[in-house]
Amino acid sequence: MTSTTTMSAALEPVYRERLMRLAHEVSFEAGSRLFEEGRRADRFWIVRTGTIALDLHIPGRRPAVIETLGYGELVGWSWHFPPYVWHLGAEALSPVRAWEFDAGAVWATCTADPEFGRAIAVWVGRVVAQRLHASRVRLLDLYAPYGSGGLT
Repeated sequence: MTSTTTMSAALEPVYRERLMRLAHEVSFEAGSRLFEEGRRADRFWIVRTGTIALDLHIPGRRPAVIETLGYGELVGWSWHFPPYVWHLGAEALSPVRAWEFDAGAVWATCTADPEFGRAIAVWVGRVVAQRLHASRVRLLDLYAPYGSGGLT
């Protein structure tokens, strides 16, 4: 993921500090599932250490890893858009330490301060756009006759 979508690069210090007041530290052991596709999305994380795989359920097969996320990256954006359910699953590939955020508390802060809300919305939108691009490239690598090559 590009550095422009990490929290530290995407949010101005005043908004980053405000968001971090809503965070609490959590840990996940390797192999732990953070969330499952189709379940309610009511929180999100910023990775401090370790690696998390975003995966897609494929009936009768192992989940397909779509992308891996590491330091400073946002895990989970489905809390931001209706119907507020996870579109993928997530699993810790190594021991992970992260900051966890309750979506309801973040939404309440966004509602109370529209400038903060706009900053969060722009950040999450950038993450979604980058993840869609990464998914497109990954699908081209897997299924296009000649790989992704260039994007001409």
